[in-house]
Amino acid sequence: MYGTGRNMVERTSKFLLIVVGSIFFMLILYQYVAPGVMNFGSPHGYLVEDDTDIFPTPDPHYVKKYYFPIRDLERTVDFEIKGEDVIVFLHIQKTGGTTFGRHLVQNVRLEVPCDCRPGQKKCTCYRPNRKETWLFSRFSTGWSCGLHADWTELTNCVPGVLNKKDNKLKNLSRPSSRAAFI
Repeated sequence: MYGTGRNMVERTSKFLLIVVGSIFFMLILYQYVAPGVMNFGSPHGYLVEDDTDIFPTPDPHYVKKYYFPIRDLERTVDFEIKGEDVIVFLHIQKTGGTTFGRHLVQNVRLEVPCDCRPGQKKCTCYRPNRKETWLFSRFSTGWSCGLHADWTELTNCVPGVLNKKDNKLKNLSRPSSRAAFI
């Protein structure tokens, strides 16, 4: 007799769990199938005209967190590929850096384009007048300073790697030597 009552309670609990779970599942499914019909964030429960404004008027009290002056956004940097300039590509994960890095070695129109051979991950990017690299990136020199090296690691590592690679003193920290970190 005791077993029958216990089984009844277990069955009722399972049944209620299935019913509540099904209702919850249906509500979630309904929101995906008919988005915007019910809006639980609206005080009315349904969308009204005021809730449909996608681009509200800006708050006059809102202060921009980041301000970039026009002179910084529209600046030009003279890069002399035939000189001593080196572009150091700072790769930041999840920002499109891999795509941009590939474009640097494959799609930039140069007097002497980078030599990218099928099956090789690195390309040779020499200056037009000598066999020195003008680009320091994972697609031209590999991960020479370590995987996803940050600004500090690159600043300390790049001059030594370029000295070995090009057999020439390149001190990027001196003001006379120019380098563009991108």
